[in-house]
Amino acid sequence: MTTESTDAGLLAACSPDLATHTALHGHNPRSSRGTLSRQLADAGLLGKGGAAFSTARKLDSVTGRRVVVIANGSEGEPLSDKDAVLLERAPHLVLDGLQLVAHECGSGETYLYAGSQQLHFLRNALQERRTAGLTEPLVTLVASPKTFISGETSAVVGTIEGRAPIPRDRSVHSTVAGLNGRPTVVHNVETLAHIALIARYGPEWFRTRGLGGASGTTLITLSGDVTVSGVVEIPMGIPLDQLVTQYSRPDTPSIRAVLVGGFHGGWVDAQDLPTTTMTTTALATVGASPGAGVIHVLGHARCGLKTSADIVEYLADQSARQCGPCINGMPRMARALSDIAYRSGAAHPQESIRYLADLIEGRGACKHPDGTVRFVRSSLRIFQHDLRMHAAGACEVGTRIGAAS
Repeated sequence: MTTESTDAGLLAACSPDLATHTALHGHNPRSSRGTLSRQLADAGLLGKGGAAFSTARKLDSVTGRRVVVIANGSEGEPLSDKDAVLLERAPHLVLDGLQLVAHECGSGETYLYAGSQQLHFLRNALQERRTAGLTEPLVTLVASPKTFISGETSAVVGTIEGRAPIPRDRSVHSTVAGLNGRPTVVHNVETLAHIALIARYGPEWFRTRGLGGASGTTLITLSGDVTVSGVVEIPMGIPLDQLVTQYSRPDTPSIRAVLVGGFHGGWVDAQDLPTTTMTTTALATVGASPGAGVIHVLGHARCGLKTSADIVEYLADQSARQCGPCINGMPRMARALSDIAYRSGAAHPQESIRYLADLIEGRGACKHPDGTVRFVRSSLRIFQHDLRMHAAGACEVGTRIGAAS
């Protein structure tokens, strides 16, 4: 049974309290086990934590007994605020989704992993639910560290177990052996909020909220050379040029490129914006992905190479330092890109960067090196004109590149 709704967006509630939430969305529905997975499959919901994996397939992959369910609200991506905003404005949607997944998996043990600032809102929300007499499994709140890799699934599990918040062996999926060796389902908090809405309003309602055959909506964080920044909910399938113009209203006369997905995403050239939609398939054709839900606009007043070099330097510094690519490869690649961006001279190490990228890819203990390689290749591809100018000691934004030491 589904509920009618005219405005049931993720951020539609005017207040985060339980009374407002219930008045807008109604009570959390319950159905027989197996129903939720079918609803999610029919809705075509993909995960919102970066991997865009099918939520239904993830639930169906759970094996064994004593399943653990974790809501992942860690947001290490510097350009993303979507999860924090969602937890502050609609905590009960996330908690509803967490309880629905726990019921589907037969789990009595749930965790919510998020930044310390967001835990304040969640404590209030949980107290409201207890006061209202809601009967549901206990939710244990765990503070996540503010590091780029703290939200990776095995890092989440490790932190809750009391270990260092770094990625672990990825050969065994958490749905088989996760927290303390038990089957563990980890969902991003936005994914859980969508699950709560799909359970209420149905798969067809969700699918029709997208454009051009794409399913549903997604939260994105707008930043860069824009007039309007912050977190908004957009329809999947929207063309990127329309997204940027309609939601962020760029404050620059012309756009050089847009970073889609965050630091592990990719640059999309301005000329490709009209023909590229906000879908996993379309973005893959231009070397990007929805990723962490980031739209960062780069105008002509900023150098794309310098911006990219700064990002790669940050990513190299954020590694777990537990494998060769993180200890040696990424720092070397960051230095080489910085040399191109900030120093002049005849021998720019572009080939060295490409060699290092090939060497690093697929050899890391986690996906952080691969994500960094993907971003570096995107930067070299999109800013080819800048590479030629920097080789001549010039820069398109008008500042001369300093001489190599």
